[in-house]
Amino acid sequence: MDERRMIRVSKYLSRHLRHDPQRIGLTLDPGGWVEVAELLRAAAAHGFPITPDELRQVVAGNDKRRYAIEAGRIRASQGHSVPVDLGLPAVEPPEVLYHGTVRRFLAAIRREGLRPMSRHHVHLSPDRETATRVGARRGAPVVLVVAAGVMHAEGHAFLRSANGVWLVDGVPPGYLRFPS
Repeated sequence: MDERRMIRVSKYLSRHLRHDPQRIGLTLDPGGWVEVAELLRAAAAHGFPITPDELRQVVAGNDKRRYAIEAGRIRASQGHSVPVDLGLPAVEPPEVLYHGTVRRFLAAIRREGLRPMSRHHVHLSPDRETATRVGARRGAPVVLVVAAGVMHAEGHAFLRSANGVWLVDGVPPGYLRFPS
């Protein structure tokens, strides 16, 4: 499968497994899972046929491991705007985590901290390089440092998705270091 097709299939999966499953008649279970066969039938019925091989390639080839397949079912690893319970246990984070953004959001982040917006959680990266790539999707990246260890010690719960993305309900401004 060529790179353009892989991106199109990945974006289609993202839309329908994270944000709008009902658009193509899918119903996610409480954990966000749907049968692979059901997804493939729904995609074909709505004018976007995906072969099982294409699906496997997108799941296996996605560098961010956005999707998981288990026991004939598929789900997005995180980033949902529809109600799901990923069943992730709270875990102790490293002392620092990172968040990639762009300059135009910094004033609001300084005032309000990091908020989940339309998602269930704020997404944090384990390293500066990943956060830089995340921020670069919207322009010139700015990387914020999150005092995750202090947050955790002060009672904030952290989750880690299967693909290594750290999730938290929000990050108040006092736990953020901004670039100078």
